Amino acid sequence: MRIYPTARAILLMVLGAPLALGLALVSARLWLLGPAWMAMVAALLFVDALLAPGRRKMQLTLTAPGSLASGKTQPALFHAVFPRGVAPASVEFAIDLDDRLEASPAHGRARVHERQAGLPFVLTATRRGEGIVHRVSARWRGPLGLMWKQRDDRLERVIPVTLDIAGVKEEALRLFSRDASIGHRLQLDLGGGSEFHALTDFRPGMNRRAIDWKQSARHGALLAKEFHVERNHHIVAALDTGRLMSQPLLGRPRLDHALNATLLLAYVGLKMGDKVGLFGFDARPNVSSGVTSGPNAFPALQRLASAIDYSTEETNYTLGLTQLSGQLSRRSLIIVFTDIADSTSAELMLENVSRLLRQHLVLFVMMRDEELEVIERKAPETADDVSRAVVAASLMRERDLVVGRLRRMGVEIVEAAADQVGPALLASYLDLKRRDLL
Repeated sequence: MRIYPTARAILLMVLGAPLALGLALVSARLWLLGPAWMAMVAALLFVDALLAPGRRKMQLTLTAPGSLASGKTQPALFHAVFPRGVAPASVEFAIDLDDRLEASPAHGRARVHERQAGLPFVLTATRRGEGIVHRVSARWRGPLGLMWKQRDDRLERVIPVTLDIAGVKEEALRLFSRDASIGHRLQLDLGGGSEFHALTDFRPGMNRRAIDWKQSARHGALLAKEFHVERNHHIVAALDTGRLMSQPLLGRPRLDHALNATLLLAYVGLKMGDKVGLFGFDARPNVSSGVTSGPNAFPALQRLASAIDYSTEETNYTLGLTQLSGQLSRRSLIIVFTDIADSTSAELMLENVSRLLRQHLVLFVMMRDEELEVIERKAPETADDVSRAVVAASLMRERDLVVGRLRRMGVEIVEAAADQVGPALLASYLDLKRRDLL
């Protein structure tokens, strides 16, 4: 913000008036006591400033991680080393960050021991992108406690905030290890698919509808068919990257929850032999990867997902979903991540989804807004509480109406808390695959 000279002068006069008045009162009182008192105080201030460690010789460092995953925390450390001489008893530290990072605590005091002081704190990544540490500061008193010395180091250090890829892979492995049969299905999934594999002896527990009566009569033994899970399905994650998806939910933007769930599904889908693609849109389409196959395609999807930025534009469902439909040459599973704001945008969305359902299977992922549910359930104490509860109930009612209409249209729905969207989506995908609906 630019401040013109006249405005700057007025601002300095206003802000400096209390300080000038205080100094004038102190000077007047000292003058009444005598010039000798004023000289003594000035001498003490000079001695205190002279004995206090200098700003240039003091070493001020910040130890911080090179990168952070969105929604995760990492330890960091302020550290100060004073030169030889009189060291202060304590040091106050402070840090200035942009809105993608948070420090806890952002400022604090540490005691000096053997001419060194350290203050540990925690860095939290709140939004993806380039988090920046603008400035670190430290200040300390002189040995007489009369003067402050302060040092400000402008760093402009960039700390990239990325998607939580380690968490995605850990979650995938945890889900697979929880169900041994899923791990087996990754290799073969016999008996649960639609692609014929071989004939085998009928065993207790097998589905009787799998018995091949003609081959059994020919060989004189009861034979049953084994099936592979059908592979090479096309799966496309359609991500709404508009304004509503940039709003926070459980401490992270909705878009970050959606991207983590998308990568979890992509990791599993590629391992199971399906083809996975990524499509993003707000006012216009902004990301389109096409369908890719094989585990080696996951890093490319990862880089593309990490590059998706937040947007302040309204979502154009007509343009986005129409272009997506035009890019698909065969029946696909389209997974739509979005949020519903009002009935008007919901109508446009439903109209375009109905067109997709003519050829494709559509699955909607809805994140439950637990904060909104708490506001709606909270017992009102003031008139503002009543207003907030009414608005929250209205938003939830509109959301339920849209979800009900989607179900009646034949859309599959996954509704879960934001931090559980990934596992819920993966469970629904595996269920659709076993039911041979893809």
